[in-house]
Amino acid sequence: MRTNLGQGIVFEKKMTVEPKHSAIVYGSGLVDVFSTPAMIAFMEQTCNELLLPYLEQTEVSVGIEVCIKHLKATHIGDIVTCKCEIIEIVKNKITFNVEAFDSKGKIGEGTHRRAIVNKELFFQNS
Repeated sequence: MRTNLGQGIVFEKKMTVEPKHSAIVYGSGLVDVFSTPAMIAFMEQTCNELLLPYLEQTEVSVGIEVCIKHLKATHIGDIVTCKCEIIEIVKNKITFNVEAFDSKGKIGEGTHRRAIVNKELFFQNS
């Protein structure tokens, strides 16, 4: 992990909600809207992408905790924006504040934690 990684770093990513992201496809519900698991996965992906420029070649980040509220439904075809910000770094563990928005407003919020680990050792110990 490079030393210029710090609190306050932000990153934003957009995606279009497709049928493959629906609660029906994920099996998490019976309605054709953006599923909670897909939203959480998008939040994790956004946090992971924020970290990529700060990792050494031998490192990866892995998700270790999510605490997310899904606030409202988003229709298939809408664009979702995820914003993440590093709020704490303790050794190799990074905590993010995450928020997701669609065209009508905030749809999700919470925190996500990732650990930066040595790629080779991680696979040896799993």
